[in-house]
Amino acid sequence: MPSVDSVLVVGGGPVGCSLATLLARAGVGVDVVEIEDVASARGSGITVQGNALRVLREVGVWDEVRASGFAFDTLGMRTPEGELIVELEDVRTGGPDLPATLGMSRPRLREILTGAATGAGARLRTGTTVTALRPGDEQVGVSFNDGTAGEYDLVVGADGVRSTVRSMIGVSDQPTPTGMGIWRVHTRRPESVERTDLIYGGACYIAGYCPTGPDTMYAYLVEDATDRSGLSADQRRATMRELAGNYGGVWREIRDHIGADEAVNYTWFESLLVDRPWNRGRVVLIGDAAHACPPTLAQGAAMGFEDAAVLAELLLARDTVDDELFGAFMDRRYERARTVVEASVQLGEWLLRPSPDADPPGLMGRTLAMLAEPA
Repeated sequence: MPSVDSVLVVGGGPVGCSLATLLARAGVGVDVVEIEDVASARGSGITVQGNALRVLREVGVWDEVRASGFAFDTLGMRTPEGELIVELEDVRTGGPDLPATLGMSRPRLREILTGAATGAGARLRTGTTVTALRPGDEQVGVSFNDGTAGEYDLVVGADGVRSTVRSMIGVSDQPTPTGMGIWRVHTRRPESVERTDLIYGGACYIAGYCPTGPDTMYAYLVEDATDRSGLSADQRRATMRELAGNYGGVWREIRDHIGADEAVNYTWFESLLVDRPWNRGRVVLIGDAAHACPPTLAQGAAMGFEDAAVLAELLLARDTVDDELFGAFMDRRYERARTVVEASVQLGEWLLRPSPDADPPGLMGRTLAMLAEPA
């Protein structure tokens, strides 16, 4: 029988809902609390690689994800003028029966996984978060911001890079800026965009795009981290159009599509790696709450999905929640996540400070080969 009867997942994003689905489907009582209104969640696109798709298939949402996104198996490299340099076969980290990569809308992915969690029996409470934790040997007492309280066999902090749960259990680690900032827009897809194409150099460090559906895509431009907090929505769109104007080829169409209806967002690249263990007693961190990385490898979400799958497997296969369980979780997750975080940061560092010893293809190849092995 499962080692837990009741679990609280703090954070109703894709990672938290994946864990909730896997546990609730096996008969565990799962509550999910999310401070945001899930129905109004916003976001750009997301690149989901094969090892993440492998978990989404296990969660039972692969058919919906495949129908909602845009799958592809190659990667293109272009000059700033838009000329194709090389087309590469991408690594199928999820195995030969899954695409190498799939792009889709972040809000749509969240909608699918929220539906899976509630459909499996998890109870979702929006506008709700944790205000206090009272750890015990057998259960964790929890107080919520709506004045209610409860007790759970396990509390999981899946509440993102600025995790409240992480602070509550005394983990002082905070995300560190890496020195880069990224502009993103979700917009119309030109017919010629059928995979991710990347440009290294020109006006920005990286100019890239990813198809997310039959007629949608998201595009991104990476620059030095800059304080853009005072810009209005119109100013953000104007700034991204100006940067996009430095690139040729399909970027001309992308620039012209950044109109008044498109939401442009700007964030800094950050990194985080909480040292093992990721738990304090019966409270454990997963996903960005425990490890976060810049999107230079497009593996941030995948690492969180893998956390969810491994933790669910261990909780359902063992009889007790103890140090041995969390040790097994760390043995399967820590080094894998550390490798991805460090590789993602290093790729950005080589762009910020070019080195004659830099070997991005080699580092990416080694890392993706590792990820092709199941977590």
